[in-house]
Amino acid sequence: MQKTFIKYIFVIMTVAISLILLIHLVITFRSLTNQQLNSFWAKTDQVIHTLENNQRELALMNENLDEDYLTRARAAEYVLNGQQDTSMDVGQMQYLAKLLNVDEVHVIDENGFIVCSSVSQYIGIDMDDHEQTRAFLALLDSREEEPYLIQDAMPNAAENKVMKYVGVGRKGMKGIVQVGFEPIRQLELESRNTYEYIFSKFPTDVGEELFVVDRETGAVLGHSDGMEGEFGKEHYRPDILLGSLDGRFIREDNGSIIYVAGREYGDVLIGAALPGEILLQRLLKNALTTLVYLLLVEIAVILLLYYLVRRKVIDGIHQIIESLSAITEGNLDTAVTVGGNREFEQLSEGINTMVKSIVSISNRISAIIDISGIPLGAFEYKSGQGHVFVTSGVKGLLGIQEDQAALYRDSELFDRYIRKITRKAIEEEKDVFEVNTSKYVRIHMSETQEGYLGVITDVTGDILEKRRMQYENTHDPLTGLYQYNHFKQLAGDVLRGMPDRQMCAVVMLDLDSFKSINDTFGHNAGDRYLQTFSAVMKSMPKEHFLCARRSGDEFCMMVFGCREKSEITGFLDLFYEKLRASRVRMDDKEYKAISASGGFAWTRDPEESIYELLSHADEALYEVKRETKGHYTEYGCM
Repeated sequence: MQKTFIKYIFVIMTVAISLILLIHLVITFRSLTNQQLNSFWAKTDQVIHTLENNQRELALMNENLDEDYLTRARAAEYVLNGQQDTSMDVGQMQYLAKLLNVDEVHVIDENGFIVCSSVSQYIGIDMDDHEQTRAFLALLDSREEEPYLIQDAMPNAAENKVMKYVGVGRKGMKGIVQVGFEPIRQLELESRNTYEYIFSKFPTDVGEELFVVDRETGAVLGHSDGMEGEFGKEHYRPDILLGSLDGRFIREDNGSIIYVAGREYGDVLIGAALPGEILLQRLLKNALTTLVYLLLVEIAVILLLYYLVRRKVIDGIHQIIESLSAITEGNLDTAVTVGGNREFEQLSEGINTMVKSIVSISNRISAIIDISGIPLGAFEYKSGQGHVFVTSGVKGLLGIQEDQAALYRDSELFDRYIRKITRKAIEEEKDVFEVNTSKYVRIHMSETQEGYLGVITDVTGDILEKRRMQYENTHDPLTGLYQYNHFKQLAGDVLRGMPDRQMCAVVMLDLDSFKSINDTFGHNAGDRYLQTFSAVMKSMPKEHFLCARRSGDEFCMMVFGCREKSEITGFLDLFYEKLRASRVRMDDKEYKAISASGGFAWTRDPEESIYELLSHADEALYEVKRETKGHYTEYGCM
């Protein structure tokens, strides 16, 4: 009987293993292709990410260098402004170029000729003779107060040498001061933004290719193995790549099979290819390993079955399984009583002892947690089963009321309650959730084969402290307004995200005669004066105003969400009307009206620098303070 049983078991398991191996081959093949496709996508994502990072880095560097170059050009104009009647010789110009840390300095007269230069052979060049130099002549007729031109790096007219030139109009006389730079850093960064350079930094697997193809011409623009090879194979064609966005196998003209994946990116296609034979080798290796494991499992199972049948333990095992099932479902009062031989009796006794120990340990843990006062709780449950194991602290941590005791008896109800809480996640905090407006908990929850296990800790104090610190780091303690640095960040975000056909304005404010208030009435009265002025700022519509304290008696606002300038001035008129209606108690007998001067600058361009707007508003403010006080004016209208 035992031999017949084992014989049938052997046949059944052999057939089962064969089917499993066949299914495993199919699944593994699909898994390998999916893994390869994901690998291709991950690598192309890295290529695209590197390209975009390099482009952003180049744009940022160009912007910073342009500002620096313009500053040096204006410094050169300032130095040369005192040389209106006397020309500087080449040596002096070279000394000036060295002093300003530029490569070239040129002075262009009102007729468009270079009359002074740090490069002797450039003297006498007519700027109108070449397209590269002709662009600067527009500065001679510009009506701007401080005209300038920043030219992109290009070959210059005189020597065909790649240079970057910046020109500014001269003050006090008609002419141009021009400085030149060798754009070494820009050219170096541009060289790092090529496909050839990027591919050289990306490792590829054996036989794997990464390449970029022009989707219109089909030309290969870059390859992970360099550009010395031949690119006439099928998988380099744009139509093949466009048909392989989700990966596919193709047959080359020479009969070889290639797995290809394409990726669209702008005007190019990023492709990846791997010979099919490499995937086949991986499949066979995986299949062989699986076969060995399955054979080992088959042998182990047959031996185990033989032992169990020989010992006639099937009935005893069934009894134990039934008892264990009851225990697993949460009925810890179940006692395992399987007799018939010594081993079963010992097993039954061991299981019963283990269950009692688990119950005792859980009770002790709950008692220890309660005694320690640590806000900690734990729970465990299985889907579809009634009982839920919880420590005593869970009730308070999760805000479970007395009338919700059914949650502990129904795992589905408890699971819904937990899911409801975990939907209220706190941003920038891992596994932290809001129970109610005054309680926050961290829930570490994991899913196992047996069910769900979770640990809960109270982090209310940490969350409230973080929020308090964040508020203190971004708000002025006296007035409650934004601090100036945080205001610039918020205002910059508003400006960059400004919708089409809208405009915004930056307003700089300064309290009139504030020092005399402090000197006459004391700092307490001065603080009340500042706080009352801040309260007026806070009363303005929050959907249109950002308000901040700059320093001392200086404040700033941003007015946004407007379509016409009249809306901005209307808001400012309303603000000043509220100011005139506000009075501050100086002492027991005297009240004083608030007087403030302001200047504003507006824009419709979301690309404009917030720092330039602030600077313009500051200039308008100083003009008001210099002439009259107690009102506001617009930049450029003084």
